Amino acid sequence: MAPVTTNSQISCEETFINELPHTEEVKIIVHYGDFLDTPALGELRIRLNCAVGVCNATGVILFVEENCDDPLMTALAYDPYLKNFEVHVISNKASEDAGSASFYFPGFVDTHIHASQYPNCGIFGDSTLLDWLETYTFPLESSLSDENAAALTYNAVISQTLKHGTTCAAYYTTIHTNSSKIMADLCKLKGQRAFVGKVCMDQHSPSYYQETIQECKESSLELVKYILDELNSPLVRPIITPRFAITCSSEMMTFLADVAEQFDVPIQTHLNENTSEIEFVKELFKDCESYTDVYRKHGLLNEKTVLAHCVHLEETEIKLIKEASAGISHCPISNSSLTSGECRVKELLKTGLKVGLGSDVSGGFTVSILENARQALLVSRHLAMTMDDSTKKEEVKLSVADVLYLATMGGAKVLNLCGKIGTFDVGKEFDAQLIDLFADKTNVSIFPWQRVDKERLHSNGKDRVKMENIVAKWLFNGDDRNIKSVWIGGKLRHQN
Repeated sequence: MAPVTTNSQISCEETFINELPHTEEVKIIVHYGDFLDTPALGELRIRLNCAVGVCNATGVILFVEENCDDPLMTALAYDPYLKNFEVHVISNKASEDAGSASFYFPGFVDTHIHASQYPNCGIFGDSTLLDWLETYTFPLESSLSDENAAALTYNAVISQTLKHGTTCAAYYTTIHTNSSKIMADLCKLKGQRAFVGKVCMDQHSPSYYQETIQECKESSLELVKYILDELNSPLVRPIITPRFAITCSSEMMTFLADVAEQFDVPIQTHLNENTSEIEFVKELFKDCESYTDVYRKHGLLNEKTVLAHCVHLEETEIKLIKEASAGISHCPISNSSLTSGECRVKELLKTGLKVGLGSDVSGGFTVSILENARQALLVSRHLAMTMDDSTKKEEVKLSVADVLYLATMGGAKVLNLCGKIGTFDVGKEFDAQLIDLFADKTNVSIFPWQRVDKERLHSNGKDRVKMENIVAKWLFNGDDRNIKSVWIGGKLRHQN
């Protein structure tokens, strides 16, 4: 196991709160309160006074009982052999007093985040993508060959993502094997569901920050084997990470595709983020019909591929991505910050493509997927404003339910985890956050007349709208102060 005994060790220690008395005796944990999720695009599912039973050993949801009066009795009815002391009820009593301003929501999924760039959040200068890489990004990433600096950075970014409700993330590290191992170690230690990818690049990058093809082969295999065999965590998996076509030779991309196939692991890279980048790719790969075709011809485009950005896709590229069943990570804050463009997300979704959200730290200035969800909605409005046809204007707009779907179930689909996370359904693992809109110093204001009469929610259309409005207030005004607790695989991983 890669050691994490660095000068920053003191900040890397596990500090989880044990919420269960006599943990070894508890077999089922029942979470009781209001549960909201988005099982399909545009659908906000609201289940009130709901008991969700979670196996304490596996973190898997065993039962979901809506309109439950007694969560303990619900658990005992599920398994008549259970004894009272083997059931632990976590009751969200605040939801009763707050008019559904406190609720459970699935953990957020960040499908594209550069863990190594976290110290640069908010630093852009006056740059577009390629200038920004040269000026800010490559120097920072190169410095993380220092394992103390890597441990400090990676500990911070994992802690911050958990604080903001991210229960699953697809991380880019750097070209350095040992510091990438530290990242994987810390994800396991902190209990975050994660894909960890060592960045691969052997051309068109600074001489101080690139690797030879042989170094890439050795280090990539070493990290994949380390995560699979030595770390051996059900939550932490390797992901093959060619940075993007500009920085990767044909030989490197072909090799990485072979590794992905050999070990049956996913792939992540960038695609069609910036027009200058696209033109550069066309110059480098004249035998390919498009940027997307570069990845296809090198074996990197399949159902386990995550393609970040996809702002400037041509119709032929959309077809290639759909045929391959690859997923797209929409990074609205980054695309706005680096003036890359406005992704046509609703159009991509209508073609049947898998789309989730990515923070793209530090092209994005925050790790918050909630912030990226609200920005995704606003970017879709800006896209609509460029259109003259009123019908098309409406067709490109994303709704509150749409962007919350992208933040959870959409991301789960992109990472091929939709059978495991993304909603509160039997058989899935309990990755969840407890939202409290009346939290101390909250930025969300809910007035008495805006609260929901839960008894009338299903029979009175006005109260359904009230509930949807409360969720919209959370989307547009909420932040990490509203996240009371975070669970991953049924285990408490963060608490305010």
